[in-house]
Amino acid sequence: MTGASVVAGGSVLRFAAHARFRFDEVRRAWVVLVPERLMLPDEQATAVLRLVDGARDADAIVNALSHAYQAPRDVIAADVLAMLQDLTDKKVLVAGKVGDSKVPGG
Repeated sequence: MTGASVVAGGSVLRFAAHARFRFDEVRRAWVVLVPERLMLPDEQATAVLRLVDGARDADAIVNALSHAYQAPRDVIAADVLAMLQDLTDKKVLVAGKVGDSKVPGG
């Protein structure tokens, strides 16, 4: 894909303007709402998405999860970066760098 963002450790992620991540009281579950689509992330994906705040970079997300789950950082990093890249490719997330004016809050 031309112009696609590549998610790496220093990437700061936020939800795209059209995407909402919230707890749905009816479903009693976290959901990602995007136009004409509802995503129901599993427990692990929810743990990752709850750390996406437009301020933390991917390395900080991986470090927090590695600590929380007491799992090897390299294992966590492979899974988390793949998930974040997939959601960026689907335009649910937007990736930038710290201080990048294209990432609001960054």
